[in-house]
Amino acid sequence: MGAEAHSDGASAPQRRSRRFPLITRDTARPEGGGRAAPGDAAAPVRQWPLLAVGGGVALGLLITAFDAFRIGTILVGLSLLAGAVLRRVLPTVGMLAVRSRFTDMATYGGLGFAIVMLALMAQPKPWLSIPFLDDVVHFTVR
Repeated sequence: MGAEAHSDGASAPQRRSRRFPLITRDTARPEGGGRAAPGDAAAPVRQWPLLAVGGGVALGLLITAFDAFRIGTILVGLSLLAGAVLRRVLPTVGMLAVRSRFTDMATYGGLGFAIVMLALMAQPKPWLSIPFLDDVVHFTVR
């Protein structure tokens, strides 16, 4: 009787292994695969958060190329900070979502903040002077 119960599937459920399978059968849909606008909207409208951040960065790089270094790099940093804010506030941001929400916010926000701070402290005639950071920069550059 024990063998019959075992063959009927009445035994304990099988434990699934936590190891990755040798052969991948499918892939998970990326978090950024969603749309920021309805599906019947045109492609640029569906991905407006990514286009807004990318457009701000492109404009900042263009301004930097035309010899307005400080203003251009500040615009690049502010665009990344705006990307972090968009990632936090909007439920779906389209392809602006690359990783988890926390990782995206930390990455966009950290890089944006660093770029803005470095642009404000750039020589000659820095707009912002933080003595501790000046010492760190001068110590590492020597």
